[in-house]
Amino acid sequence: MPHIMEMMGKARLVVKDGKVIEVGAPEVEWCPLFVKLRGVQKMTPEEIRKNMEARISEFGMFTDKRKLEFETTVVAFGASEIMMSGLNSDFLETTVTACDGAGTVISSNPALVQGIGGRMSGLVETEPIDAVIKGIEERGGTVLAPSTAAIDPAGGVRKAAELGYKKIAVTIAGAETATKVREIESELGLDLLVIAVHVTGVSREEAKGLLENSDIVISCASKYIRELAKPLVQVAAAIPLFALTQKGKELVIERAKDIESPILINTMALPVLPEHKQPRKLI
Repeated sequence: MPHIMEMMGKARLVVKDGKVIEVGAPEVEWCPLFVKLRGVQKMTPEEIRKNMEARISEFGMFTDKRKLEFETTVVAFGASEIMMSGLNSDFLETTVTACDGAGTVISSNPALVQGIGGRMSGLVETEPIDAVIKGIEERGGTVLAPSTAAIDPAGGVRKAAELGYKKIAVTIAGAETATKVREIESELGLDLLVIAVHVTGVSREEAKGLLENSDIVISCASKYIRELAKPLVQVAAAIPLFALTQKGKELVIERAKDIESPILINTMALPVLPEHKQPRKLI
């Protein structure tokens, strides 16, 4: 079984034995994030292949050379950065995320959470890589399904609860999963923080379901998330992160405490979406 990821404008990319074997066409042509990070002015299959090959050679993604711990950040307010700060300040007890070569991972180690998630895009499917699973376990993480590397956020939340955690952040990529983890939260009396990621191309209905059940959503290139969100806090203007609940707002503030560069805090009607900064075209 190969590894499948959606990245850079939702292009489908397949990796096998550490090699990129297939790259689909992106659904978004221009993304301000990749202009800033990599100087990519137009997202093409060739640029996307180059980006993935860089992630494989620099970080060992999808291989047994996977670098698993980072303190360094890629963006100021990404999902993994926010969870890292939440763990460091004890605002969160643990996290449920997805890692290439391991699937769903429960981890309370801030550097491991950043290592797993800092370079992660939309992981669709992965297969077990023994060295990655072992590395995660050595760093205090728990792999939900070591034999299959299944991506199962709801199962991860149940497992985290079994391990005795209550205040748990979980990343999800679909409204159905968001609803499912909320049901588990009320069933088990948990205090969940739901972070929606990888939302490019979601339907209006799906966007509504995500916004109803998430505390934080990273808007990616989603037209409907931007249109329907009623955020309490917005971070950034090009690929905005929206905190939708008081809990989400508090977690974003925990992250803001760790940012060393100056921060502008202002009150205004949200969202703020300057047209020239948005990914093109929004879908």
